Amino acid sequence: MKILIVEDDELVLETLKELLQSREHQVATAGNGKEALQVLQAESKFDVLISDIIMPEKEGIETISEAKKIQPALKVIAISGGGRTNNLDFLKLAKKIGADKTLAKPFRNGELIEALDSI
Repeated sequence: MKILIVEDDELVLETLKELLQSREHQVATAGNGKEALQVLQAESKFDVLISDIIMPEKEGIETISEAKKIQPALKVIAISGGGRTNNLDFLKLAKKIGADKTLAKPFRNGELIEALDSI
């Protein structure tokens, strides 16, 4: 699968990238939603977008919504560790605007792999 990961925490981003590459996925990364949308427009079709919700520049809800306009068939996994409010609210909203799966941080590697396999 060709996967775009959007995450502003570099450690989380690198960990997810290494996990997915070890499973033979093609992985591109972006540090915020603005970068992610540029990557989606510049590169060929992605199969999956894994997006954090709370990020600088352009937050995840807006990123997911705009990404689905660029590539309507794109599958989305939204991830969130929260913020000032309950992360479950953000994840519910992500689901409403097109996320296929949601994961609350911290999650285990197996949970992400299971989510990927199910979409």
